[in-house]
Amino acid sequence: MQQQLSTDGESLLFELKMADIMANLKTFQPEYEEGTSETLLRLGSRAKGLAVNGCAHAVFFCKLLKATRQKEESCKEVPLYSLEPESKSNQSLKIGIIGGGHIGKQLGRALLELSGISGYYIQISTRRPETLLEFQMLGVDCYYNNRQLVSWADVVFLCCLPSHLPHICLEIQDAIKEHCIIYSLVTAIPLPRLMQLLPSKAILRPQYTFTDDDPIDIWVTNRTVVEALKNPAVLQVTCPCSCTGGIIVNMKWLAAVFYAALNSYSWQRLSYAKTLLLLNQVCFPENFVPASAEQPFLLAENFINQAFASSLSPDDTFPWFDLTTVQLKKSPFSQLLATSTLLQDNIALFYYNMMTENLGESMPDTSGIPLSAVLLKPPKALSDGIDGSYMGDVEQASSTDSEET
Repeated sequence: MQQQLSTDGESLLFELKMADIMANLKTFQPEYEEGTSETLLRLGSRAKGLAVNGCAHAVFFCKLLKATRQKEESCKEVPLYSLEPESKSNQSLKIGIIGGGHIGKQLGRALLELSGISGYYIQISTRRPETLLEFQMLGVDCYYNNRQLVSWADVVFLCCLPSHLPHICLEIQDAIKEHCIIYSLVTAIPLPRLMQLLPSKAILRPQYTFTDDDPIDIWVTNRTVVEALKNPAVLQVTCPCSCTGGIIVNMKWLAAVFYAALNSYSWQRLSYAKTLLLLNQVCFPENFVPASAEQPFLLAENFINQAFASSLSPDDTFPWFDLTTVQLKKSPFSQLLATSTLLQDNIALFYYNMMTENLGESMPDTSGIPLSAVLLKPPKALSDGIDGSYMGDVEQASSTDSEET
């Protein structure tokens, strides 16, 4: 157990269930030190750490996706404080959660308190909706109808038991909207298997790795996930570009998050030039200068190969990206993330500021180097070896990445 776990962090579901059980065992509490096994303390810390990281990254993803729609939504006349579904703008991000157990509740609380998304844009489907009174009082629709939830939502979080997942996927697969993103927190089911269960190319599934020097105190200091995510020190170590907390998320997941943002803009029929302009304004508002719109920080060739980027006309949209392939194969953006520590530092700043925008916190930018230094002149490695290979990878994804049943 002291050794590094697999990239799936064993089973997130099992760990979170263990965290729930251990909440009532005094031997797992921070104040219980004398005579406590270090191995048991580490297990409890990792379980709590997985819960905190999983919820933090889900909230970050929803806030970024919501921000991609706010730019267009701000031009519309929407009645202030209106809570009626008929008054909701079509651009509003609608979030569905399948599963109202430990994971679903933790995620629901984190979204309600930290994402800035109203409960009237969140729905939960669970076998026991009567146990979710706290959510219903905040405007969340709670019921048991997975197909209804999937046909309504823009993002669906899978928070069910692994044994229930095949049946749920069979039930919802023909109700998923074209632009709907399925975000799985059931890490016992690998991404290739999810691709078999669901006919969707928009599946996100974070994969976590433990380092040998993972700390114990940082995760168990706060009693709940929401309390932990209100702690600036905890937020810093949950950053996808950080490894100081002992839990690392796959960088290809982070790349897929940005490709999902591009898909969101394309779904709104925005040109690739407008998309890049808005995405840069969302991600780097302090550094981005509108006058430099002709040379934004993020360029088309950071996401697609240069030959394809040069063929785009100003009114063209980005192609619709296969998010599952982005997580399974190398992409231009994942290569840039892997080679540019400067980009990682700036994304870390963006992550922290976005996660603390409702908490009155800020983190100073200590890099002292403009982001344009690396992105206006992408590394040579970004252009070499991308000559059509990425587009080919996308086309071959369904045949090369499938898993035997």
